[in-house]
Order: sequence, then structure tokens, then C-alpha cells
Amino acid sequence: MRLTFLFDPLCGWCYGAAPALAWIAQSGAVALDLAPTGLFAGEGGQPMDPAFADYVWQNDQRITDQTGQPFSDAYRALIFRTPGAAFDSAAATLGLVAIGLTRPGRELEGLQALQQARYVAGRDTADRTVVADVLAGAGFAEAAGRLEEPDPELREATRHRIEAAVRMAARFGARGVPALVLADEEGARRLPSGILFGDRDRLAAELRAGSGETP
Repeated sequence: MRLTFLFDPLCGWCYGAAPALAWIAQSGAVALDLAPTGLFAGEGGQPMDPAFADYVWQNDQRITDQTGQPFSDAYRALIFRTPGAAFDSAAATLGLVAIGLTRPGRELEGLQALQQARYVAGRDTADRTVVADVLAGAGFAEAAGRLEEPDPELREATRHRIEAAVRMAARFGARGVPALVLADEEGARRLPSGILFGDRDRLAAELRAGSGETP
């Protein structure tokens, strides 16, 4: 079985799902694929003006209430008090694809490092220089190097990954992120994303049910 996680690096709810994703990866129950949709990249991004920052912060508090994932004071200062800050996941998405090209199978580690850098350390992961520094510090020096001067292969791979994720989201009626698609030899189906925010017994049961196994 393969479980595809449709996400965006700046999606707060995707950060809220991080503990569940780590559990899935460690359990070995399914192979986990990351599919960046580009939801907040480029034209999907926007300036972090006061009104939008307030909306983001209120949403973040709901995520903490439901998942326990922390959003630090340093992060709050980033979104409210950084002149010219942008809400744009293009750099982080490029960085994750660079990991996929240089260290296949370790993109989840890179995503976790970027999430911790933003939401806990308060670093601006919309900035390509910051993303490169975070990845280098997390042990992805080659990916960080490619991100500093994105080459045509990296840009094309990123475009391809985003387009494939968007097609998958449309095929399975996923209107936002995070979203989950489980595939096996009998086909593919979308699972409820809410299983990422509940207890692990429910998550395990949903994975078994989605695969056709007897709970």
C-alpha cells in the first residue's frame, strides 16, 4: 500500500498532522509519499499584511487546541512584526523537491525541519536563503546547495510534482490540504483527513479499512 499526503509546507494543519505522519512513517504499515500541491506557492501566496496575519494566527490557535502542536512567540513575531514578509511556499517546496532528488525517501525529515524552523524557531521559510540554511543544518547539504541557485532540473521536477499533486487532488475531490490518498493493487481512494488529528487507534483502523483489511 502507498499513502500519498497532499500538502503545502506553509499549511498550518499540515504541521498539525506532523505527529501522525511520523507515526505512519515509523509504523511501516504503508509507504508514505509526499505530494506538494503548490497551494500557497507563487501566485497562491500573498503578502503577510496585518489582517491576514491575524487570520493565520487565529487559525493556528485552533490547530494547537486540536492537535497540541506549538506555535511559538518567535513565530508570532515573525508573522506580525516582519516588514515585507510574504506567505509563499515556493522556496520551501523547491527545497523539499531538492531533497527528493538528492536524498530520496527523506523528504518527510526535511518537511519536519522546515516546520520546526518556522513554527517553533520563528524563521521565515518563505525566504529561499533561510530554507537553504535550515536544510543544510538538518543534514541536507546537497539539497541546500541546489536551492541556492535552482537549476532547470530542480525547477522542472518541482513543476512536475506540483502538477501531479494537483491532478490527484482534482481526481479525488480534495479541495484543500492536508488530504490523503491510499492506493493498493485494487485501486486508490481518498481517506478522511480528520484521521490525522485523532488517536492512533482510529488512524490505524482507518488505514486497515481503507486497504480492505479486517479491522
